[in-house]
Amino acid sequence: MPGADALRMAFACADTEEARTARNRLVHRYGNAPLGEADAIVALGGDGFLLETLHRGLSLNRTRPIPVYGMNRGSVGFLLNAYREDDLAERVAAAQHVHLHPLRMIATRVNGERVEALGINEVSLLRETRQAAKLRITVDGIVRLPELICDGALVATPAGSTAYNLSAHGPIVPLNAGVLALTPISAFRPRRWRGALLPHTATITFDILEEGKRPVSAVADFTEVREVLQVEVRECRSVTLTLLFDPELNFEERILKEQFAP
Repeated sequence: MPGADALRMAFACADTEEARTARNRLVHRYGNAPLGEADAIVALGGDGFLLETLHRGLSLNRTRPIPVYGMNRGSVGFLLNAYREDDLAERVAAAQHVHLHPLRMIATRVNGERVEALGINEVSLLRETRQAAKLRITVDGIVRLPELICDGALVATPAGSTAYNLSAHGPIVPLNAGVLALTPISAFRPRRWRGALLPHTATITFDILEEGKRPVSAVADFTEVREVLQVEVRECRSVTLTLLFDPELNFEERILKEQFAP
């Protein structure tokens, strides 16, 4: 990362008045580098928009995706820095780098079509109709759960473990733990199964049982595939995404604190 004087920043914003206003003010003050030439992207919005920006950086086909520095102009802002206009180049240049590996989803539809997508937070399977889904879960070629009757299930990265995974009562995973969270969504049978922590090297395969009667969709961040027959999920170590945080924010500490939140 270049020093503050040489840093080229590209600004992106969510489609809200608050975010657009912030972008206009910052572009007027700091300029706006073309996306393909930027050293960092400054994302203005909420956590969802930050994920969109990370995906956009992947699509540029650079050797490494552009680091993203988020500032909160949305609602939750768990992945974002505080919004301040002063000394922005200095803040970005001095930011801590947090490296993330997304999940790769390979979904096979009932008609045989295969769809691949990356999920930075999680890959989730969700029932499509009023009837519960029936899933078989295999880990590294061994069937671990022959039948799970549920609303769905998800695999979360450590960075995503505080999002949908936490809402589904899954565990919060420290960034350097080297594990993925496998969490059921409203499990009916077996009632007492609360999920599992798996090595980050694991390959998780979901087979959809009674797919005609109980259709299931698969979602990797913003990619939804309906009427799936099988979904394979594994960590994609060949892709590294970089988030930038102010040193006082300390993203690992923020995740740790979430485990003791009231």
